[in-house]
Amino acid sequence: MSIQQSDVLYTAVATAESGRDGRVATDDGKIDFVLDPPKEMGGSGVGANPEQLFAAGYSACFQGALGVVARREKADISGSTVTAKVGIGKNEDGFGLIVEISAAIPNVDTATATALLEKAHQVCPYSKATRGNITVTLV
Repeated sequence: MSIQQSDVLYTAVATAESGRDGRVATDDGKIDFVLDPPKEMGGSGVGANPEQLFAAGYSACFQGALGVVARREKADISGSTVTAKVGIGKNEDGFGLIVEISAAIPNVDTATATALLEKAHQVCPYSKATRGNITVTLV
């Protein structure tokens, strides 16, 4: 379900120069990265790349969604971590992404952790935005 502009609580603004081989910065100056393709894609790998930035945002957002779900379920997720692996590769349209979300949740059993991840995947805004567009695997 989409939101209306009147419902927006916050808008992040970032501007890129020269695409994957340039720079990206937010309007408030909190993020300012030199971008460079990874070595695997012919770059020097010196700067950050869009997949790293997406992985950072997705993992943070998913961790937040996991917290929301855990509070509802009264589950203890203290000490948990969420890792997003974002892969890029060629597909029929040029290039596409694939994501693996993995979590370490030390204070719950495997079945509970799996259930929490599946529920978090339903409420995470990044998961909602990518659903049906890219393959996302939960581990």
